[in-house]
Amino acid sequence: MLLEQVYENAPTVKSGTHYTTINEFTDQQPALRPDVLIEARNRLCKIGEFVANKILVEEDKGAILGAAICLEKKLPLAVARWYNYDLINSLVVPIKSEYFTGNLYMNGISPGDRVVIVDDTISTGGTLAALIEAVNKAGAKVVEILVAVEKVDYGGVKKIQAKYNLPVKSLIQISIDPLTHRTKVLTNKITHLQTAQ
Repeated sequence: MLLEQVYENAPTVKSGTHYTTINEFTDQQPALRPDVLIEARNRLCKIGEFVANKILVEEDKGAILGAAICLEKKLPLAVARWYNYDLINSLVVPIKSEYFTGNLYMNGISPGDRVVIVDDTISTGGTLAALIEAVNKAGAKVVEILVAVEKVDYGGVKKIQAKYNLPVKSLIQISIDPLTHRTKVLTNKITHLQTAQ
């Protein structure tokens, strides 16, 4: 499958205290082929239930994937931004991820909404935790979390499940080799479908 091909043996760079992959899916290096995005969209749409009335993404890497799913599922798309654009009624939540520490600014989620969070990657879980907190603060409910890629070395899925009792559905799991700093695809099976106890 294309997503596995994109990640297998992908190079990484040090980002703060963690290594992050550089590839066409998340960084457009090389430019993102439509077939890769279509495959990721289709696979996530297949495993997702989408018993929701909105999709939420973060504006950086998750927005491209979220927009593709929004068009397929015909659900409104809300975006959490990394910077305050002086938008009225923005909800502000702190975020600490492997890439960024600061605030997320969310618009478009209303009390009573049922929300599917979509993201490209989960590593430490910091971005997803901030998105969940923003939804909760808005008086809405996260009903599903879908990510394309899980970096298993950083434990983000376990953190999200333990803190929020929410399962995370992912398409593939990857690990970064500590010697070569290259990515290894561990599995392409749907993971983490069980509800946390």
